[in-house]
Amino acid sequence: MPASGAKAPDFTLQSQEGKTVSLKDFRGQWVVLYFYPKDMTQGCTIEAHNFQRDLDQYTAKKAAIVGVSADNVDSHQQFCTKESLTFRLLADPGKEVISSYGSLAANGMVAARNTFLIDPQGVIRKVYTKVSPNPHSQEVLADLTEMQK
Repeated sequence: MPASGAKAPDFTLQSQEGKTVSLKDFRGQWVVLYFYPKDMTQGCTIEAHNFQRDLDQYTAKKAAIVGVSADNVDSHQQFCTKESLTFRLLADPGKEVISSYGSLAANGMVAARNTFLIDPQGVIRKVYTKVSPNPHSQEVLADLTEMQK
């Protein structure tokens, strides 16, 4: 797993819109890169809703929310539609990016619930492991606010 202070591994994946998204697309802004196990599950829905609820605050801080799971593009489309999510969810069915961020769950089937706060230069500033879905967005916002002082 990449540590705080390390350069974030670059990636290119498909979003729920079927568009190609790369980490380098976000140069110049903060990125909250969060890995989660599965679309449409309780914990993942809570976590996504809280990021969506706080999206305006992240946008005001020039930060993008990007979720990654091993689900496919169709699953992400359904999840975003059902839950009114407007930030990007990226499909990593081959688990390459999940693995490069050391975030493959012990069973090897899904992503572990980990988050990486990446600065505008592409450096990881904070790593969150074994995230609790409910307070997580507020924790990340508080840390982001502190780092931007």
